[in-house]
Amino acid sequence: MLDDRARLLLKALVEHYIADGQPVGSRTLLRTSGLELSSATIRNIMADLEVLGLIASPHTSAGRVPTARGYRLFVDTMLTVQRESFETPSLPPGQPQKVLSDAAHLLSKLSQFVGVVIAPRRSSTFRHIEFLRLSDRRLLVIIVSPDGDVQNRVIFTESDYTQSQLAETANYLNSNYVGLAIEDVRDKLTTEVESIRAEIVSLMNAAVTANTDAISEARDDVVISGERNLLAVSDLSNDMTHLRRAFDLFEQKTQLMRLLDVMGQAEGVRIFIGGESQVVPFDDLSIVSAPYDVDGQVVGTLGVVGPTRMAYDRMIQIVDITAKLVSNALSRQPLV
Repeated sequence: MLDDRARLLLKALVEHYIADGQPVGSRTLLRTSGLELSSATIRNIMADLEVLGLIASPHTSAGRVPTARGYRLFVDTMLTVQRESFETPSLPPGQPQKVLSDAAHLLSKLSQFVGVVIAPRRSSTFRHIEFLRLSDRRLLVIIVSPDGDVQNRVIFTESDYTQSQLAETANYLNSNYVGLAIEDVRDKLTTEVESIRAEIVSLMNAAVTANTDAISEARDDVVISGERNLLAVSDLSNDMTHLRRAFDLFEQKTQLMRLLDVMGQAEGVRIFIGGESQVVPFDDLSIVSAPYDVDGQVVGTLGVVGPTRMAYDRMIQIVDITAKLVSNALSRQPLV
């Protein structure tokens, strides 16, 4: 797609823009790129990069700035992560909620942007279940988790059931599925459906759905630290509309949790740059994230949210180190 000269110029332009935040002109690239090219040649290459959508020209300047697509190409093919000598951060073992809160603060402190951590999912198993008939085709499902947490769910069914049928279903569930993860219950229902009476299957499926909903709603939100750091980011603070949209994202949390959930499905550090995908909803925000685990099993995601003009090499190190610290701290302490 790009020849070597164009790649080197794009790399130099992105690095210079990240460093000082000012649009980069041909004279600056002539000094910093290390290429023996004329100003006219550099201007022609920059024009080609602009046609490809990798850089853009702000209305107020003759210089160029990277687009989200330009950042993406830079991060994927040109970024060199040189390990910085961080002062080794501390994240001691403790109660999970404190570990996650400390991790969000650490991410914010090291990055000077916003630190975000998704808490581990609660157990998807149940210890006891009951059905109570409220009215025609309207039931109350009572689900007790292994740690004693009680969830009450009102469900609507296609058929009406007697209380004896409800008791029979509850007894079957409590006898056969207690202690199983909800995903395993679904699998067993699929394989055993032919040997179980239809009304029991229907109620069990309703109970599985109710339990899934209860776990989803009971899940701890997102731990966020450092939102005020964005006030010091000129790329955002110069436009109150952009800044307000960023704060709305942190306030709502649901969308942010969904974003990090998507990112947590892959191993290692991932970078999502605003505007270049459906994952990050804002052109001016990027997210650098990584999953963390407990005893080798991935249970959550953490990351840094900041402007697209960020030092991605540094953010990769910060997020990677913090994910390892959280994994170590939580693996020494049982999740409660």
